Amino acid sequence: MGGPGKGTKGRRGKNMKVLWAPWRMDYILGEDKPQGCIFCPAPGEDVKERLVLFSGRLTRIMMNKYPYINGHLLISPLRHVPGLEDLTPEELLDLMVKLRESLAILKKVMRPDGFNVGLNLGLVAGAGVESHLHFHVVPRWAGDTNFIPVFAEVRVIPEHFRQTYERLAPHFLAMPDEGQPCVSLK
Repeated sequence: MGGPGKGTKGRRGKNMKVLWAPWRMDYILGEDKPQGCIFCPAPGEDVKERLVLFSGRLTRIMMNKYPYINGHLLISPLRHVPGLEDLTPEELLDLMVKLRESLAILKKVMRPDGFNVGLNLGLVAGAGVESHLHFHVVPRWAGDTNFIPVFAEVRVIPEHFRQTYERLAPHFLAMPDEGQPCVSLK
């Protein structure tokens, strides 16, 4: 494998361009992974640095630091539980309400054509954090799975996740939470 701009053989035997993302190596090697659970509030945490858009009485919403596409959200119960069966009825309802409100915000701000919404329950199902239940909300646009990933084997994410965070944050500040104040994102 060569340096930037050099190619390597892709699955079709053709030279594939290499898109360098050296910041990912820290995550892969564990050097960029926070201590403890990424979904649980940490004492003195910097919510903006952790990409937390909303932290309420029962539910937390954050952006994925390693998104599939712009606007990829992670929605979890505040309580550290692994499965749907572990949630109280109140937690389950709040999680679903916050999911619905998050979809409305993403529709307003990012105007996607659709969404993938799902849970990965268990390591074999793809759960990166198996011990803390969380929904993935992935906005989708017509053409976002175009020829580039198919032929060039490269995914294009057009906006840096910090810019997406700045666009979404004000809308999540206004999200109601049974009289509980939202976190300050200032």
